[in-house]
Amino acid sequence: MAAGFSARVDGVRDWEAPAPVDGWVARDVVAHLVEWMPAFLAAGGIDLPTDGPAVADPAGAWHAHTAAMQALLDGPDADQEFTHPRAGTHQLGAAIDQFYTTDVFLHTWDLARASGQDDTLDEETCAVLLAGMEPWDEILRASGQYGPRVPVPDDASTQDRLIAFIGRDPAWEP
Repeated sequence: MAAGFSARVDGVRDWEAPAPVDGWVARDVVAHLVEWMPAFLAAGGIDLPTDGPAVADPAGAWHAHTAAMQALLDGPDADQEFTHPRAGTHQLGAAIDQFYTTDVFLHTWDLARASGQDDTLDEETCAVLLAGMEPWDEILRASGQYGPRVPVPDDASTQDRLIAFIGRDPAWEP
């Protein structure tokens, strides 16, 4: 997932371009991913090195963040038990996969749209995520993590249905 997002990061020419998330620009998409995961891990006692805020150099911050995440996943602690005060106890690698990988995948579409790049997501992953998220519709909406579902035609692609499910308009353009 990170490789697809990294490719989009490397293709951004205008970090101030509007993004599909209300009030965000391309820079904010990267900042969100770079900034929330270290705080999530810290709440469970894991210190993830950071390269500072993504404001000045979003691409540099993303690549440093990705390297730190990969080192964590490749390191001896990846199989340890990780307890987050609100997310419960998981194996560290599984927690990262459950809470972070999906976010990276979904925000790949946001960054691609903001920067005019290919926004195609893996269809199988879209189907798995949509099937896994739909039963949690009310809880996800109540959490504030997703906006209202956007209506799409019955014959919409799986990607468009997933993007609409998380509150984005699949036809959005800057």
